[in-house]
Amino acid sequence: MRVKIHHEGTNIILILLAILLAINIPVWFYAKAAFVPAVTVSALLWLCVVNFFRSPRRRYTGERENMVLSSADGKVVALEETFEDEYLHQRVIQVSVFMTVFNVHANWFPVDGEVIMSKHHSGRFMAAYLPKSSTENERSTVVIKAKNGQEILVRQIAGAMARRIVTYAEPGNEANIEDHMGFIKFGSRIDLYLPLDAEILVKLGDKTTGGITPVARLKPQQNA
Repeated sequence: MRVKIHHEGTNIILILLAILLAINIPVWFYAKAAFVPAVTVSALLWLCVVNFFRSPRRRYTGERENMVLSSADGKVVALEETFEDEYLHQRVIQVSVFMTVFNVHANWFPVDGEVIMSKHHSGRFMAAYLPKSSTENERSTVVIKAKNGQEILVRQIAGAMARRIVTYAEPGNEANIEDHMGFIKFGSRIDLYLPLDAEILVKLGDKTTGGITPVARLKPQQNA
């Protein structure tokens, strides 16, 4: 599995490097006794940020027909029946994956199909694991028409540390489970809203890998 730095992090990494150099060079000249601790802390901070923006290229090799994959790395923190009132306006199964700062923060399309809606919402920055974050936090909603005709709603949710959601999906775009749908910077959550008859393949507490872990299987549609 090849890993590279996501383009969303390039400027941040370079700016942080410049700031750390600007701090450590004077320390070398004027406070040599503090230089080793300063460089050590700076290196750890820089490596943590580089690690956050890693962008692995993944290829799913399992069954694709009617399959729903996790859009994110993290842990399943919600698995329940709920009413989705922004677009679907019906009862659905919600599967939520929480990402810590140590997870990859690129987001993958959960199904193959076509993007039919993408909308950003301003909001608060509560902890992303809280249930209210789904409707009150900064978020983006993407609706994908899967190849079997069913509509799948994906919601990118900012957390207490996440201050920017990037969504690449636009109406009319092809959705491919091997492609990035977007990126969330620093701690966040992904909600998937699935039909009630979908077969759920994960349980609370399960760890997921974006673009790799199957979370559900859609029921085949006769008119698909």
